[in-house]
Amino acid sequence: MNPHRKARLAYRAANLLTRLPWPMLRALANGLAWLWMTFNARESRVTRRNLELAYPALDSAERTRLQRDVLRSTALQALETLRLWTRPAAHNLRDHLRERHGEALYDAALASGKGVIVAAPHFGNWELLNQWLASRGQIAIVYKPPEDAAGDAFLQLVRGGDNVQQVRAEGTAVRQLLKVLKDGGATGILPDQQPKAGDGVFVPFFGMQALTMTLVNRLAARTGATVLYGWCERTGPGMQFALHIEASAPALADPDPLVAGTALNAGIERIARRDPAQYQWTYKRFTLRPDGSGEADPYATATHPH
Repeated sequence: MNPHRKARLAYRAANLLTRLPWPMLRALANGLAWLWMTFNARESRVTRRNLELAYPALDSAERTRLQRDVLRSTALQALETLRLWTRPAAHNLRDHLRERHGEALYDAALASGKGVIVAAPHFGNWELLNQWLASRGQIAIVYKPPEDAAGDAFLQLVRGGDNVQQVRAEGTAVRQLLKVLKDGGATGILPDQQPKAGDGVFVPFFGMQALTMTLVNRLAARTGATVLYGWCERTGPGMQFALHIEASAPALADPDPLVAGTALNAGIERIARRDPAQYQWTYKRFTLRPDGSGEADPYATATHPH
């Protein structure tokens, strides 16, 4: 079947699913989280291992409670996102963005003409943040394309719009982003994804050495663009969110990648600690270890079913 036809069918299915009343969707998310936990699914195993690494001081009962909360939040985020993708962005911003903090900061940075880099951690609902950014003007969003052509076509369909340029995280991405920023535009980057070996630096993140991208500081150093943090934090049970735009530490634009990477991760960690359940702990953030450390992949045994 044609990938675009598959994408349209997937969109229709998502549209039908998310027309269910929100209390039913919330119950569905809780049920999915229960299944992950009960059957020790990959999401549950990865979350447990991440919490062991990032929160070693928690006792077993506290860690289990947080693990359960993370899984509920992750399932909820997935259904929230489908709902956001199948509704007009203007309606989403009107109906679900109950608080807005830092709008003037973003608008001033954009108006300066120097370019804006929004570092958006996997916290809360980053798709709602994307829709807000697009409501302020043109935005180039960096994304990792799915291997399946239909999956990529689906993302183009649901994230597309007059103000959204989706930039594949490959090949010519840096060149495209440099042009956007030098023209005074804005780009959104998810800064807490593990880059390929050799494409980043190892700096601390939740007490662990984590391979961290250097893209943000390289773009900022070469263009003079303003770097801001942005996130949409869940504040209530009925798809209620608060937008936050905050200034970053000047060190994020430091030409020394170790200095910049350390500052970047410190900001991400501060945001994640606001509500640990809303951070994406289902992602294997620490698989690659520093050369010569003798450390093994921490997920190698912990994330396989027993």
